[in-house]
Amino acid sequence: MTINDILKETSSGLLSNKVRTGLTMLGIVIGIASVIAMLGIGNGATNSIQARIESIGANLVVISPGAPSTPGSQVRASRGSANTLTMADVAALESGITSAKAVAPSVTSRLQVVAGGMNTNTSIIGTTPAYTDIRDVKIDSGTFFSEDQVTQLARVAVLGPTTRDDLFGTGVDTIGQSIRINGNIFTVIGITVAKGGSGGNSTDDVVYIPITVAQQFFTGNQYVSSINISAQTSDLVTDVQNQATDILLARHNITDPTKADFSTMNQSDMLATASSITGTMTALLAAIAGISLLVGGIGIMNMMLTTVTERTREIGLRKAVGAKKRDIRVQFLTESVMLTAIGGIIGIIFGIGIAWVITLTGLLTAQVSVMSVILSFGVSAIIGIIFGYYPAARASDLNPIDALRYE
Repeated sequence: MTINDILKETSSGLLSNKVRTGLTMLGIVIGIASVIAMLGIGNGATNSIQARIESIGANLVVISPGAPSTPGSQVRASRGSANTLTMADVAALESGITSAKAVAPSVTSRLQVVAGGMNTNTSIIGTTPAYTDIRDVKIDSGTFFSEDQVTQLARVAVLGPTTRDDLFGTGVDTIGQSIRINGNIFTVIGITVAKGGSGGNSTDDVVYIPITVAQQFFTGNQYVSSINISAQTSDLVTDVQNQATDILLARHNITDPTKADFSTMNQSDMLATASSITGTMTALLAAIAGISLLVGGIGIMNMMLTTVTERTREIGLRKAVGAKKRDIRVQFLTESVMLTAIGGIIGIIFGIGIAWVITLTGLLTAQVSVMSVILSFGVSAIIGIIFGYYPAARASDLNPIDALRYE
């Protein structure tokens, strides 16, 4: 048989029962579309998290209170809630780390903020002016507070654009306006540039105030939630991290580093942890979607076995007039592969469409990669071969005399 003959016979076989062919193909379409969409969601989440981590500042080292966990994990669940880092530690790090560009402590809490008749629950970050350079916080209008205002306990605040919009309305000039945080009145002196993001950790939904004010009115102590350090260059990040660890161990009279009452993490650690988590999530999503592909493959095998049974006399007639086992096997295998290939193409189109719709909703950005498309199409072809081979082999093994007698 020529290739042209095989394609004609395949088309005729698939179109002989359009409803059954369509329903069988639907399993492959759903499976491929699910894999494409799930991988797109996973890739989008990974890229979004990595972009967020990279946007928080360059050459960053973050020191958090709380004891390190056992090897293989970053920190215990109590990390960040313990009181082990003080302003005296911050001063020691500022004077002791030779490779640091800047050091900025921060005190973080989540409180209700009121302006006129509007209110919002948002993150309050008490810090120093150096925080803007370390965490790449840029001012859109007004100014950030100065060292003098930190020293003088000035009740001034810098708002993120989301917080500004929630309290005053979109794009309203709020410089000089007053807000109340836990009954304390603050004057708005600046608005930060939008970085994007959503949820409780958004850098746009935040209020920055002097750390001295945050400690006096909200925490009532000299402890800090974290210490942020920027290395002079990316090559010095590890050196800064090691110096900070040595200084704090000495100050806290700890000789065994495994018993430290603080933990350090740099940007590379954060990216590695985030990549590991999102990679596992993506693999899980793809595995769940892959189950539907398996079901679709079983559906193809079922259809092809039924087709072989229905066309037993036809197979016997072909063999009687000279068709070889190879011709019969190739014919039925081609039908199976064509079925999955067409379903795969339609599934890819649907998968890309689903990812596009998800992106339009704004919930997250689903990014479909060329590799995932190629992989999905390849998998659909392999499924056609694997699940179509047995029915094809069974058809080719039929005895022509018995096949012609089949009723």
